[in-house]
Amino acid sequence: MDLLTSYKIPIGDFACSAFEWIRVSAETPLDTISWLLEEKVAAILWLLQSVDPLLVIAVFVSLTWVLQRSVKTCLLVGGGFLFILNQGYWEETTESLTLVLSSCLVCMIFGVPMGIVCAHHPRLYAFLRPVLDLMQTLPTFVYLIPAIVFFGIGMVPGLIATVVFVLPAPIRLTQLGIASTPAPLIEAVRAFGGTDRDVLLKAELPHAMPQIMAGLNQTIMLALSMVVIAALVGADGLGVPVVRALNQVNTSLGFESGFVIVVVAIILDRMLSRRGRS
Repeated sequence: MDLLTSYKIPIGDFACSAFEWIRVSAETPLDTISWLLEEKVAAILWLLQSVDPLLVIAVFVSLTWVLQRSVKTCLLVGGGFLFILNQGYWEETTESLTLVLSSCLVCMIFGVPMGIVCAHHPRLYAFLRPVLDLMQTLPTFVYLIPAIVFFGIGMVPGLIATVVFVLPAPIRLTQLGIASTPAPLIEAVRAFGGTDRDVLLKAELPHAMPQIMAGLNQTIMLALSMVVIAALVGADGLGVPVVRALNQVNTSLGFESGFVIVVVAIILDRMLSRRGRS
């Protein structure tokens, strides 16, 4: 037993050295990534905050109608946003929506193509599966440490930590949808002279679209669950009043801000849910 515990495998020291080496050797690429993400976040935030809140709500309600064709869902979305406006959390809500939309955009841009590649290369997916498991099971607070080391504090490290935590969802669901495409459907496309591109565009992607949309829904929900954690590294949004309430043991503020987060989650879920479609 003493022999086993006398030498500790230096996992922590190795990780620290690796992060420091990356920070020093990749300073220029990291600064470029940070600048691009900051500009994207600033653009989305400006779009949501520079326009009158009622107009933004009208746009979300219109988008809900396009997606769901349900009057009840539109009323729910509009009522939810009006409730948030009434509670005085509009600015924090737009900041959280900016973080969610930014992370979802990055995750879907990278996750869907990676899911397609993994579906066509089972060995690659078998290799990536433990990595995806690690990304989803490692405590999210751990992601904040290298994010702070590489990008400082603010919205960018919160965005990076959110992306790392959320990215496995679109990869897994896209891979599942593409890989489960019925063989007769693929053979039918090839029988009419279809190429690999035709198979992907006319058979695999249409068949996998429900799973891809489910991946988008799950991506948004997981990203929204990170708003409180992202607030710990300086990210603005609804997580800030939650953290403030925790520090002050303020039950009223904590329940109020927490309930607003729930309302935002319900709004986004109903907007993207396939249940409301006729």
